[in-house]
Amino acid sequence: MKKTLQRPAGWPASLSTPVVSPIAPSVVYASASPDELDSQYEGRETGYTYAREGHPNADVLAQRIDALEGASGGLVVGSGMAAVSAVLLGLCKTGDHVIGADQLYGRSLRMMAEDLPRLGIATSLVDATDAKAVAEAIRPETRLVLIEVVSNPTIRIADLDAVAEVCAERGVLLVVDNTFTTPLGIRPFEHGADIVLHSVTKLLAGHSDATLGWVAAKDPALAERMRIFAVTTGMTPSPFDCWLAERGLATFALRYARAQDTSQRLADYLSGAEGVKRVLYPTRPDHPDAARAQSLLKGQGGHMVSFEIEGGRAAANAFAEAASGIAFAPTLGDVGTTLSHPASSSHRALTPEARAKMGVSEGFFRVSVGLEDPEALIACFGDGLAAARGAA
Repeated sequence: MKKTLQRPAGWPASLSTPVVSPIAPSVVYASASPDELDSQYEGRETGYTYAREGHPNADVLAQRIDALEGASGGLVVGSGMAAVSAVLLGLCKTGDHVIGADQLYGRSLRMMAEDLPRLGIATSLVDATDAKAVAEAIRPETRLVLIEVVSNPTIRIADLDAVAEVCAERGVLLVVDNTFTTPLGIRPFEHGADIVLHSVTKLLAGHSDATLGWVAAKDPALAERMRIFAVTTGMTPSPFDCWLAERGLATFALRYARAQDTSQRLADYLSGAEGVKRVLYPTRPDHPDAARAQSLLKGQGGHMVSFEIEGGRAAANAFAEAASGIAFAPTLGDVGTTLSHPASSSHRALTPEARAKMGVSEGFFRVSVGLEDPEALIACFGDGLAAARGAA
């Protein structure tokens, strides 16, 4: 006679189902027998065994992000950098070569510059706005190309379609970090990407209270290799963080639309403000990649604005301190606007010369626009700029 598993102690029976996903914090899951455990591990039955190998909250969240990106079989991991690591370390081996955009997120750049070479994986950094440069950097041993559609923090627009064509012709995997742009801005799989990843921590979750990543591949074999690597190296996402991120996704489209509208207004304000040297926002005609942004992003600018003020570090300190209604914090995608200074946060590990080559000076700021009243937000920036002018 087959053993019947008992409900968890105190768990009530119910004909109805919860509207909100329950949190399943259990580390282990009981099976009825060794045969039943085999059935789960060998894929004949669906079930959970040990949370490091998967749990319900991660699967629910993965399916929801899959739907946004037009993907299947996505994997949720403990952070955005865990997703990057699952790709670079899960799919590459000693002797391989990896190409990265030269304006990736700072920690991705560090991995390219220090960690991969330490493991015998050669790397090159190229301008992702130039598909010819990407093509020229490809070698016989090149395994993949990693780019962001919109670069962090200089808001440059990759030549995604042309880079995808080059990668397809040369048999190289194209990996796209879609964190900045989000699937409401663009769906990279529809433009030839082989793998797409996110820092779910940012706009998808949207409340600065959950740290997670997501990655998916077109090829199920690649997805499985990344999953096994993530399980082996303990990239387990917290069930509670997955639950928080699922909650955040319920308002994602509304938050995206509001933040994008305000971002456009803020960029226009900054472009005419005294003491501002330059403003970077995709829909502005003075953006260096304006034509590509219009073609690729279909008129959407997203929620990120970058700008540079006169006066160096002293002016930067004065601006951050005087813009008291804006959180000075190295993050993005919160319901509140956050101000980041890449030279002292995300890109601090780079040399001053490397930052200068990227266009990241001591007066350079990145803004993640939130849901505040636009006029009140602009007034805060006005206070900061006035203080910066006084310190310059």
